[in-house]
Amino acid sequence: MSQGPISLRDKLVETGLSPEIADALDAMPQRRVQLDPRRPFREPGTARDEVIFVSSGLVSKYKTDAGGRRQIVALRFPGEGILPREGQAAYGIQAIVKSEALVGKAADFDPLIEKYPELARYFWRLIQRNESIGYEWLINCGRRDSTARVAHLLAETVTRYGIDPAKEPLANPFTQQQIADITGQTSVNVNRVFADLERQGLIKRTGREIHFMDWNEMLRVASFQPSYLD
Repeated sequence: MSQGPISLRDKLVETGLSPEIADALDAMPQRRVQLDPRRPFREPGTARDEVIFVSSGLVSKYKTDAGGRRQIVALRFPGEGILPREGQAAYGIQAIVKSEALVGKAADFDPLIEKYPELARYFWRLIQRNESIGYEWLINCGRRDSTARVAHLLAETVTRYGIDPAKEPLANPFTQQQIADITGQTSVNVNRVFADLERQGLIKRTGREIHFMDWNEMLRVASFQPSYLD
């Protein structure tokens, strides 16, 4: 997690795109933007005629209800992105931690999709993966108890960051309120869950670092099956 910004071109090749097409996408006009976690990068209801690639940090999609209460509905880790859509988007975009993103225009992105069918298939697979993650989050908020919800989020975060929990801790990127906004709880209850996970001997916290003391039991408590992330 301490690594520098991820190369768009290298990430595309690493995840299965041909070097030729990765070069074409990397050459698309784009600007490098710093995202401040203290304020939204994009508000709900604004146009999404852009493609966003997260090169460092961690970025969220969020929605608010009529009372202004926030629910974080998706996360984008380094190497992941947000595709253009027609019209206004119902979700906002905000960094979880200080982040960097590459932002390009849909007008430059769409011709590449039309030119390279392989690129369209590549992004279609990513859409299907994000759909699977969304279903898992729905189950997490709707059916799992408070402890399992937080444990599942931690397990998913470790997996998506590519951390080996047997060798290194998770530098927790979330505030307790952000975890509450993801798992549909209050921050007070999230604090109780962390204390309970420590009492059970599943984690140990040192500052913002979370050390996993019994990873297999953590996965069992979370009902975590990583296949939905494939």
